[in-house]
Amino acid sequence: MFPESSTGYSFEDCQATADWLLSQTAVRPLVGIVCGSGLGGLADALKDQVAFNYRDIPNFPQSTVHGHAGRLVFGTLKGRPCVCMQGRFHLYEGYPIQKITMPMRIFKLLGVETVILTNAAGGLNQDYKVGDIMIIKDHLNMPGFAGNNPLAGPNDERFGVRFPCMSDAYDRELQQLAFDVGSELGYSDFLREGVYCVLGGPSFETIAECRMLHKLGADAVGMSTVHEVIVARHCGMRVFALSLITNKAVMDYDSEEKANHEEVLQTGKQRAEQLERLVSTLVTRLEHNNNFA
Repeated sequence: MFPESSTGYSFEDCQATADWLLSQTAVRPLVGIVCGSGLGGLADALKDQVAFNYRDIPNFPQSTVHGHAGRLVFGTLKGRPCVCMQGRFHLYEGYPIQKITMPMRIFKLLGVETVILTNAAGGLNQDYKVGDIMIIKDHLNMPGFAGNNPLAGPNDERFGVRFPCMSDAYDRELQQLAFDVGSELGYSDFLREGVYCVLGGPSFETIAECRMLHKLGADAVGMSTVHEVIVARHCGMRVFALSLITNKAVMDYDSEEKANHEEVLQTGKQRAEQLERLVSTLVTRLEHNNNFA
């Protein structure tokens, strides 16, 4: 059944929310940024901020996770108009998957052309170290294998086509641009590229699950981003995404290590400044890709 407008994710509801936001701020964002766990400092880097608490925005979901502030911040990054989600929504919070991804559609209706998503993830690739930044080149959508896809249900052509292509989900030009920027900033030692796997959460993975995902070709594992990417691509926005590797997945039954959320937030703090610099520099270079024609 198609979601009724009272649930807040029909085209009309998204349009009403976008119109409300545009009436409250003069910023017309061309870039939308989503901050992952402990990475909300990206929004703080915006100048001339106009911020809205999620609870005050019509039809908007609420964020319930520690490390996710729950604010939509408009402003400029080195002169570029941006909107930034400080805190995102996850399947494990109990939201329907359409609600989690609704902000992407609002981004589109605000005029956003490029979406930059960040997350905290566990490293499956044995060459990765805690604190590495992985540029996402592709994903494995595990909930999607089980039929939990944000595009399930009737398709609204005003957003996009029924069967969107995902082989080009992560913009290759932006990946290359990020490597170039990272090299200039001296970040090459901890900049990687790889495949991100999304699971439902909130429990961290078992050892057997980590081994399986690694065998399937995943370099990092987390609980977000992919659903947003699918919806962003569905409505024609360019996507760039990166993971901060905040812990190494436990692959060995003899290991004493355990994944925990505090470790995730701590690593976020240590690397956040460099990640922010990478993203803000990337945003200033987007004009070379005709994004600010």
